[in-house]
Amino acid sequence: MIRSELLQALAADNPDLRPEEIEQVVDIFFDEITQRLAEGGRVELRGFGTFSTRQRDARVGRNPRTGEAVDVPAKRVPYFKPGKEMRERLNPNG
Repeated sequence: MIRSELLQALAADNPDLRPEEIEQVVDIFFDEITQRLAEGGRVELRGFGTFSTRQRDARVGRNPRTGEAVDVPAKRVPYFKPGKEMRERLNPNG
């Protein structure tokens, strides 16, 4: 699902809201998650999962075209861990 599909689904479920209001709600939702992760926090959505960040150490990578060694700096990357309910819905038999 892409952003526009999400907006359309929300509009279909909430005909009393104007498209601008729905887009504002989605913007606020994603901005709040992003802000919390940028502050080093985590976001837990019960039944869905948890967003957090993980630290990646500096390393030496390779340029795929030339094979030349490239220094890759340390960085924080987003991480998502699905919740129990989501895992059960994805794997109903196991």
